[in-house]
Amino acid sequence: MRESERYSDKVYRGRNRRLLYEWRLLEERLENRRDILCRVAKRNAEGLPIAYIVNYQIRSICGVEQLECFGEPGVVNKPIFANDFQMRIELPDGYPSIDAQAEFRFVINDEAGQSIPHPWHPNIRYFGDFAGRVCLNMNDSYTDLVWGVERIADYLRYDVYHAVSEPPYPEDLKVASWVIRQGEPNEWIYFDQKQDIES
Repeated sequence: MRESERYSDKVYRGRNRRLLYEWRLLEERLENRRDILCRVAKRNAEGLPIAYIVNYQIRSICGVEQLECFGEPGVVNKPIFANDFQMRIELPDGYPSIDAQAEFRFVINDEAGQSIPHPWHPNIRYFGDFAGRVCLNMNDSYTDLVWGVERIADYLRYDVYHAVSEPPYPEDLKVASWVIRQGEPNEWIYFDQKQDIES
C-alpha cells in the first residue's frame, strides 16, 4: 500500500486536497521507475507533504573540465558527468496559486556543507546565489508536480533544453552559451542518455 492511500480525500478540502492529490500522483507515476526516487521531506500539521526530495539516478553533465578558464577564447571545455543528482521541491503556503508556485531546486551541498554535483544545463542555474534553481516555465497552477519531476528528467538527459537567449530565456546564460558554442558543435550533449525507466 502506498503511504498516501492511508489518507482519505473525503477529509480534506482546498489546498490540503490538492496536496494529497499531488502526493498520490507522484507515488503512482514514480513507483516503478528506477531512475527517479521521491520521498517526503516535510509535512504540514495535517501530515501532508509540503516538501519532497527527488533523487535522479540519471547520467548527466555536472560541469566542465576547465571551469577556471570558462569563457576564455580558445579553451575547450569538455563535459564532466555524474550519475546521481538530488533536487528539493518546496510548496509555499499559497500553493497552488499563480503567485505561489512550487519551487524546484537542485541541492548543491550535502548535510555537512560539502559541494555535491548539480546539473550543468541551460535551464538550471549553475552559477551564482541561485545555483540549483530550475526554470520549468510551467503553464499554470494546474500543472501537477509529477509533470515537473518528469520534465526535469528530460532536462538531465538533454532531451529538452532552451539555450537561445530569447523568451523563454535560459536560467543560466553561461551554461547556455557553452551549449551553443561547444556542447552542440562537439555533440557532447548527445551522450547516451537512454536508461531503463521501469524495473
